Amino acid sequence: MSEKTWRALKDLGLTQYEIKAYVALLARGQMPANLISRESEVPYSKIYEVLGNLEKKGWVETDHDRPARYYAKSPSMALETVKTKVESEIKRNENQIVRELQPLFENKETRERPSIWIVRGEFNILTRMRQVLSGCERELLIVIPTILDEVVELLTPILSTLKNRGVKMTIMTTKDVDTRVLNRLAHLSELRVRDQMFGGGVICDGKEVILLLGEEEQTKSTIAISSEHIGLAKLARSYFTYLWNEAKPYR
Repeated sequence: MSEKTWRALKDLGLTQYEIKAYVALLARGQMPANLISRESEVPYSKIYEVLGNLEKKGWVETDHDRPARYYAKSPSMALETVKTKVESEIKRNENQIVRELQPLFENKETRERPSIWIVRGEFNILTRMRQVLSGCERELLIVIPTILDEVVELLTPILSTLKNRGVKMTIMTTKDVDTRVLNRLAHLSELRVRDQMFGGGVICDGKEVILLLGEEEQTKSTIAISSEHIGLAKLARSYFTYLWNEAKPYR
């Protein structure tokens, strides 16, 4: 198993012992706890706790015979279980959190919210993009040097909703983007490509803008500017129009 896959499993909340036990079951098939302990090198004193946690998290199942035999769920099925649990937990807690804490934020926001602020980290930037996109009513302009299929997957539901709502959408990127990604984008909006591009951003209704600034040297974190400043949005739109006129229609 690659280091990248190991890190991905840890990011999803599995411990080192849980990963070892799950991979052993994937490789060897259904086994009782004592054999899983031996194959995975998880101490026998820990194996039942590890397998119990894997079962609760949705990665393994057991027949509950005597002795019980455990088997691994397929990775795709296990991931669907993880996704469902996370979405369920968010849904269960969001009403309480939003009802009690959102008024505090909104009260503070009316007094102190700046017209321009910095957003750091890919997830924070993507979350901010989804918020801005969801609020678009007339026009959405997106310019981005490169875009991954995973990002398109996350944004597709919102872009489809905007398309059905009649929002005029234009997306501009570079020729280096994977053809499959370009084809997906072309089905959602008008699409043009350029040989190269520096920076990028999102402009919503000519009044709200997110400008991608790249990676911060000190923290190695992706940063962006988010703003509702009309002047900045107007300037960004003018630059977008300039680039758009020189770009080539895709297909």
